Formats: sequence, structure tokens, C-alpha cells
Amino acid sequence: MLKSIFRTALFSCLTLSFSAAASAADWAQAMFPVKTHNFGSVAVAAKTEFKFPIQNRTNQDIHIADVRASCGCTTPIVEQQWIRAGEEGVIRARFNTDTFRGQKGATLTVVIDRPAYAEVQLRVDGYIRRDIVFHPGAVEFGKLAAGEAAERTVAIAYAGRGDWQITGVESPSPYLLTELREKSRSGGRVDYELVIKLTGEASPGYLQEELVLTTNDRKSPRVPLQVIGQLEAPLSVAPQTFAVGTMKPGDVREQRLVVRGKQPFKVTKIECKGFEVEFEPTAEAKPVHILSIRLTATEASGAINHPLLVHTDGGEAMVAQATVTGEVVGAPASESKVAVTDR
Repeated sequence: MLKSIFRTALFSCLTLSFSAAASAADWAQAMFPVKTHNFGSVAVAAKTEFKFPIQNRTNQDIHIADVRASCGCTTPIVEQQWIRAGEEGVIRARFNTDTFRGQKGATLTVVIDRPAYAEVQLRVDGYIRRDIVFHPGAVEFGKLAAGEAAERTVAIAYAGRGDWQITGVESPSPYLLTELREKSRSGGRVDYELVIKLTGEASPGYLQEELVLTTNDRKSPRVPLQVIGQLEAPLSVAPQTFAVGTMKPGDVREQRLVVRGKQPFKVTKIECKGFEVEFEPTAEAKPVHILSIRLTATEASGAINHPLLVHTDGGEAMVAQATVTGEVVGAPASESKVAVTDR
């Protein structure tokens, strides 16, 4: 009888343990909307990276303890180890085109140790060509003000067939314009110059695009060229996204915001649909303000993904935007509850 009870208890513990592990694995998997990327056929020394997005839509902070690569052809880079509840992050996968050649691929194992242990596997693949070289290895615009136009030039060298040609350049965006010029052709060596123009219509944020060179090479007719940069808005707010969890009308959440501008300004108003927003008005015009805000839910609206708008004065009145996620359900609470979401 005792043995039977012991076996039943042990089985129940193991079942609970496996269920918890599966739950943690599902939770971790859901944070990575993209798990595979193929770089295609890339040039020698091309700066080839891909950012795997991480979306923490839970109400707990996560900690990335490590990322392991199965092959030295790919270097994983963790930009931030802590990803707060409601915020986003990335893991960069850098394809080492300067030291490897041919068909390569790697599995990246992401190890999460908090709030629970879990592993997520990401995959990258690609073919590193021996006959094409870009200089520089990517179109890098660096940091620019949103609305600012810029121009960069990339030299393209090919060694192989004497009749090899670049037949066109495909741009993914109307704000990236290109102009291709053949500079020289001798024997099996061909040199091109590619001019890339960034127009002022690009939106603020990180610029990660890919131009594609089309060629008359039947085996590998398409060669990507990465375009990277950062377009800074005249006014920004951090964090860009924060979660309030599940609330009832009358419940309160507190959050710290950092608002940055190019010029000194004052914050005049903060608003968000479905919430009453309270904050201490800024008496002095400064380029950076750190604000503590209180959001009181005013109505049961179900799942929310609402913009939080920060209004300012200054030379020109500007508005910065963040996003509030969560759920507001049920009848008004008898007593307001305060929870700090910023750590």
C-alpha cells in the first residue's frame, strides 16, 4: 500500500515537473517570432548580419544567460541580457564572411535562466562566394536625423568570367535609390561602383534593409548587400513598450519614462486611451526629462495595445509615442492597487 502511494506521488511530481518544463519552453519559444534566416549567396567580406527579434509580452523580466553557436562561421551578439516585461530586444547573428567560404550554417542556442530555465534554438544559413568583394562590406549610414538625406558609395570587385555582369539592383524601399556604374573590365576582372542615396522620407528607427544585385550568373544570380543605420527622431520616449498586466477600472500602474529631444523642451501633456494619466509637470525646459507617471484604468476595454502620447512645447510642439499593452477587464475595483512596472 505504502509503495503504491509512493509510486503515485512520485509519478505526480514527475508529471508536474515535466509540465512546468514544457510550459517554460512554450513561453520562451513564443518570445522569438523569427527563428530561422537564410542569408542567401553573399560576397567575401560583406558585412552580413541578421537581428532576431525578442518580444517579451509577459509580465516578468527575462534574463539571457548565454548564446552558443554550433559553428565559428556565425557569431551571436546579445545586445541586452535583461529584457523587461513588455519590452523588446534582439540577438544579432553575424555571418563571418571574411574568414569562411562556401556553404555554411549554424544553430544558435539561446539560454534563458530567469524567471525560469529554457532554451531556444535559432538557425542561420548562407553561401559565401569567393569571386565577389564589396568595399566597404555594407552600406553604413550611421546615425542621422529623421528626414535627413545621405549618400554612400560601395566598390564592387569581381574575379572570374570575362562576360560577368550586374544586370540590375533591387531596392526594397522607395527611400533607397541606387545608381550603378561599370568602372573597368579586363580579362576576368570587373569593377563596379554603386551609389546609394537615402532620401528624407525614411521613418525614424533602426535601418536594416537589403539591396539585391542581380547578375547574369546562372548558378548564383542574386547577391545581397546590407544597408544599416539609425534615424533619430527629434523626440523619443523610452521604454517604447510597457505592459500593465491585467487591470480593472480604478486600478493604478506606475511607470518611469525617459523623454529625449534634440532641443530643450517641456512636457505639457501625456494621454492614453482608456486611462487617466497623471505626472508632475516639468517646470524647466531641458533636452532630457525623467518622468514618473500614474495610469488609472477608466474603462473595461479587454485586451489593449494603445499609444501613449507625450506632448511637448519648444520651438515646435512635438509628440513622442510609446505603447501600453495589457488587459482591462471586469467591474471597478473597490480599492486601487499600485504596481511598479519599471525596475
